[in-house]
Amino acid sequence: MKNLSQDEAKQICDKVLSYSTADQCEVNINGSRKGNIRYARNAVSTAGLIEDTQLVVSVAFGKKQGTATINEFDDKSLEKAVRRAEDLARLAPENPEFMPTPDKQVFRASDTYFQKTADIDPEFRAQVAAYSIENSKKNKLVAAGFFSDNATFNAVANSKGVFGFQRDTGLDFTVTVRTEDGRGSGWAKRSVGDVNKFDAREASNVAIEKALRSVDAKALEPGRYTVILEPAATSDLLGFMFSGFDARQADEGRSFLSKKGGGNRLGEKLFDEQVNVWSDPWDKDVAVLPWDGGSLLARERQDIIKGGKVANLGYSTYWAKKQGKRAVGTPGNIIMAGTSKSTEELIANTKKGVLVTRTWYIRMVDPQSVLLTGLTRDGTFYIENGKIKHPIKNFRFNESPVTMLNNIEELGRPEILSGDESQFQLLIPAMKVRDFNFTSLSDAV
Repeated sequence: MKNLSQDEAKQICDKVLSYSTADQCEVNINGSRKGNIRYARNAVSTAGLIEDTQLVVSVAFGKKQGTATINEFDDKSLEKAVRRAEDLARLAPENPEFMPTPDKQVFRASDTYFQKTADIDPEFRAQVAAYSIENSKKNKLVAAGFFSDNATFNAVANSKGVFGFQRDTGLDFTVTVRTEDGRGSGWAKRSVGDVNKFDAREASNVAIEKALRSVDAKALEPGRYTVILEPAATSDLLGFMFSGFDARQADEGRSFLSKKGGGNRLGEKLFDEQVNVWSDPWDKDVAVLPWDGGSLLARERQDIIKGGKVANLGYSTYWAKKQGKRAVGTPGNIIMAGTSKSTEELIANTKKGVLVTRTWYIRMVDPQSVLLTGLTRDGTFYIENGKIKHPIKNFRFNESPVTMLNNIEELGRPEILSGDESQFQLLIPAMKVRDFNFTSLSDAV
């Protein structure tokens, strides 16, 4: 089914709502057109295009809820889905934390759609792969990568008059380049909504350069080092932490933001003064939908950390009512202030340290402190007197992003990323931190 226009989506939502006899009804329609190409060992292995449209209808009788999902849009199928959801609701137990669907509100549109991204075709995808493959072959390297693009639409409506419609585009690209003997490895990742901000050659060349430079890595004794973390190396670490900015988790003693004796640490200074983090659905670089798809509440620009202090916590509608707070839509992006400094400038200002391209295989050790363990990979280098001196073997680390953000020496230029370990779009800077804890060596490249 083709992506729907706003009028077409509104007609379907209105029809579904008209069929419902429940106390309340919510409708969510999502449609997508997703293309991709995958390559490995310097050859394309798969390519494809997937188109899909789904409708989810959720109803409630009192505190009893039911949900049904369909991908057929004729009148008979729509009504059948509503009846199915209502049957399930009647059979369901009451939800003690049930909250009514929100009242009518206005969603201020954000710039999430770019026609040139939506127009990406198989030829464009093939050229992305060709850049990596051809340049890797020239350097006697082996490339593997995955490029995906999407054009989607989202429509939401409820029985109290809420309606929202918006289109969205995006692309993601990851590439790993290795030497033929497997002794060197480089990697790069790019995630943008506007294809005009994407350069396949640039991304591939970064991975190629790191692969060439990472050969013959030397062992460095584990310990605490000044570390320059490229944005991709910090994104997953910070993703774990920002997922914990939830008031209920903190109030119930289940997060690093819990206060001893009860309550949360809102307003407390937990980070270096250089740390400023916020969410903004209308940011020009990482715009997201202006509503929260789960609660149907409008999103707002909100500070999360300001001058190192915890500035905001997220409240579900249930927890906000219980605590006497106001609920807003959960953030869809996380933006951290940086500077105009390049990673090269951060290196130039470092007497001794370690440059980390990427962190991976990250696991939680202690939720109360957000202590994480993981590995570096795909390009780890020793810095001396402002220059990269030589590649070093990878490390396992045990570190908390809370501690990291207390040990900042310098911040670099922010980059757009999609966090693998979070639900957010991210705009995160490179950062130089002191006393990063490397616990052991890793033989992986």
